[in-house]
Amino acid sequence: METIALHTRIAAGHEADYVREHQQIPADLDPAMRRAGVQSWRIWRDGRDLFHLVEVEDYTAMRRALAADPANQRWQEHINQFLEVADSYDGDDHGIEHVWSLPEQPPAPQGPEAGQ
Repeated sequence: METIALHTRIAAGHEADYVREHQQIPADLDPAMRRAGVQSWRIWRDGRDLFHLVEVEDYTAMRRALAADPANQRWQEHINQFLEVADSYDGDDHGIEHVWSLPEQPPAPQGPEAGQ
């Protein structure tokens, strides 16, 4: 399983449109995304900036599958009108570079305090 972070930007003046359109996505889009291996897709908004967190079996394979899926093609054609830059599903996208994570377990104590 991969966790991929993405950043997109809403076109000026379309913030409310983008949020409204995500209140309910098309009925055929959810199963298309799941067939492509998506387990979870969450989006946060800060002004016009969008931050996506995608949990997916294989991100590259997902993008190939969704590029050819009619449900996703219709959705992209519709939602891209509200974005500053449309996602063409071409190229070698790997998301935002991961830099650091808080470890799942805190490090073991070290030094003189550890033995007391």
